[in-house]
Amino acid sequence: MSFDLEALQAALAHAGRVVRVVVTDVRGSAPREVGASMLIWSGGQSGTIGGGQLEWDATEIALQTLRDGAPRVRRFALGPELGQCCGGAVQIAAVLYTPESVPAPGIVVRPLETDAGRPAAPLALPGIKGGWFFESTDAPVTPVWIYGAGHVGRAIVDVLSLQPEFGVTWVDTGVDRFPKAPKVRCLPAQDPARALGLAPKNAHHLILTYSHAMDLALCHAALGHGFASAGLIGSQTKWARFRKRLRELGHAEDTIARITCPIGDPKLGRHPEAIALGVVAGLIYAAAAHPVAAEEFT
Repeated sequence: MSFDLEALQAALAHAGRVVRVVVTDVRGSAPREVGASMLIWSGGQSGTIGGGQLEWDATEIALQTLRDGAPRVRRFALGPELGQCCGGAVQIAAVLYTPESVPAPGIVVRPLETDAGRPAAPLALPGIKGGWFFESTDAPVTPVWIYGAGHVGRAIVDVLSLQPEFGVTWVDTGVDRFPKAPKVRCLPAQDPARALGLAPKNAHHLILTYSHAMDLALCHAALGHGFASAGLIGSQTKWARFRKRLRELGHAEDTIARITCPIGDPKLGRHPEAIALGVVAGLIYAAAAHPVAAEEFT
């Protein structure tokens, strides 16, 4: 998650003085993740850090900060004292902002300990290192490359466009193949397999074209290029044929096995939207397991 400057600026334009409460640390089970935040001002608030008594108490802390301007850091045990049974612990920080104190775009840093000397940032943002909490106004984006603008491709793009942590590049053979997709980079390419060579090595690839020959060429290109994950639409029969062809093209069996086919969750069904839900859930799990590293900050 990122520090949402746009939301902060909108709240400041409305209220003048705003306290931002952000989850800085999570231990065990908790309702929200590190970086989850809410904004509190006189007479209103937006966002959530998980609701319930935790959010009520955090709001009271924010109102104290709104009155006296002093930043606060507080750790909560999510047990009987809060009427919650999560069993974990959450640390929050409350900081007052005015139009003059809005941070510049980039990495936002605040001390959580009074004697902390500022170190380099942690590898993944948001996060704590050396008594400092680091966030970025630009969330690391997980690259997803989708080949094919048919029914399934469109359904996947519709769902992925609602997930800000993914940056989608959509490839097909002609510009007329794409519907309007304002949050997606559309890349017309007569030879999509050659376009794949432009993808970063940590991209996730979904191969869904109208042509089996094109799909095979994309699988061959992906195995030669490298990827975080790759999925191919099709049946078990199609995949058996592709595995044989890919072996003939010189790929090792354990390398070929990195491609997932069929894609999605078969328990959800084979309707395009059902496939999309299974595929995007898999991407979310994969991105959580291997977060995009933040650049080193000094």
